[in-house]
Amino acid sequence: MRRDIHRIFLFVACFALIVMTAATVCAQKDTITFWTTEIEPKRMAVQQALAEQFERDTGIKVEVVPVKESELPTRIVAAAAAGSLPDTVFVPLDYVIAWVEEEILDPSAATTVIDELGDESFASGPLRLVQIQDRWGAVPADGWGQLLLYRKDLFVGKGIDEMLGIPDTWNKILKAAKALHKPSKLWGIAVGTDPSQVYTQQVFEQFALSNSAKLINPITGKVDLNAPEFIQTLQFYKSLAGLTPPGDIYWRQTREDYLGGRVAMIIWSPFILDEMAGLRDSVPVTAKDLAKPLHEMTGIVTAFKGPLGEAPAQWGQVSYFGITVDADPNCLKWVEFLLEDGYLNWLGMAPEGKFPLRRGFVDGWKDLKIGVDRKARISDLYPDAVINGIIAGVESFDRWGFAKGRGGCVGQVYGTKTLIRILRRYLDGEMSAEAAASEMTEAILKLSGCS
Repeated sequence: MRRDIHRIFLFVACFALIVMTAATVCAQKDTITFWTTEIEPKRMAVQQALAEQFERDTGIKVEVVPVKESELPTRIVAAAAAGSLPDTVFVPLDYVIAWVEEEILDPSAATTVIDELGDESFASGPLRLVQIQDRWGAVPADGWGQLLLYRKDLFVGKGIDEMLGIPDTWNKILKAAKALHKPSKLWGIAVGTDPSQVYTQQVFEQFALSNSAKLINPITGKVDLNAPEFIQTLQFYKSLAGLTPPGDIYWRQTREDYLGGRVAMIIWSPFILDEMAGLRDSVPVTAKDLAKPLHEMTGIVTAFKGPLGEAPAQWGQVSYFGITVDADPNCLKWVEFLLEDGYLNWLGMAPEGKFPLRRGFVDGWKDLKIGVDRKARISDLYPDAVINGIIAGVESFDRWGFAKGRGGCVGQVYGTKTLIRILRRYLDGEMSAEAAASEMTEAILKLSGCS
């Protein structure tokens, strides 16, 4: 009798365990969690609407959780330690490779999505930046590339357009800047010189990339800036800094000076596209004596090339949909939805800063509206040639170190501002280019993840 009671107890316990497990599985299948750093109220409303549409289509609920981008690294690490990772996360390039190495993101799941959608449907640059052998660390979502903006009317007035054409090489950029440089009425160009702002690192890095100056030596696999390509980049950047307004210059001054007609060329993010068109009252165009609106008088160059460069390069900021190691399989459907039926709505949250990274969505993106106080279609503001050039640029998006799996080191370079602090001293004449390159190398090697 006691043996029968024991058997009955064991049966009931096993049955209860099965029921609990089934309930857990059902809960996982019915609800997935998506962490997003797009936390502005209007963007959250768009994402919530996408989640509701996905639920109507599939019966799968998505919990959209807002997370400040500055808090994302600490929160994801804490969640991993607690065994409570989200299923998916909107993550900038900066963290992808490191999170794969820390077994937070699942490259196999990301690769499954990319294969399902077709890797040929994605721009090659963003895929290359997160490639790990024959897999990808996360799925490209959107991105933007730095743009060289120049006053076409000023180029025409000086005959620079006929003499040099588009400023897409170092030689053309420097010659045009010198020809237009008339301080303090007009400065030839404005590049970043403030050692406390990552903008300076971003602009400088694009010039380094354009001259094939690498952070990581391709032979030794170690940080090494003591190379002719980098020495030449330092020297050229100093020449441009000499044609830049004095002081510590970063994104705010360069934008104000360009919109105010005080500088002929700047390097800026595409978030300026709506501002040049006068669609944002808080950032007005104040330049005088313009024959046409500023956006119509602005030429746009995406990638440019240095004398030792292998190909034109463009600094790119890319964000991804990361799938975590604990993710429910249903989240793959969510990511696919965001990149197919929901993609234009996703990009529409900020089209000027969310370039489509899937090739089949360019035409739809052109018709999205940009602006804050007023709205206008991208295609109504900028001609096809300009838009196609901007979109073509995503193929050449590049960044130091990420394609070599050294994203953690690059993050340290940006976070500590180690390189640009030494760059500022070099620009101030405290050392030679060779000495600056050597000091930068030694300082970066001391950073975590860079040795």
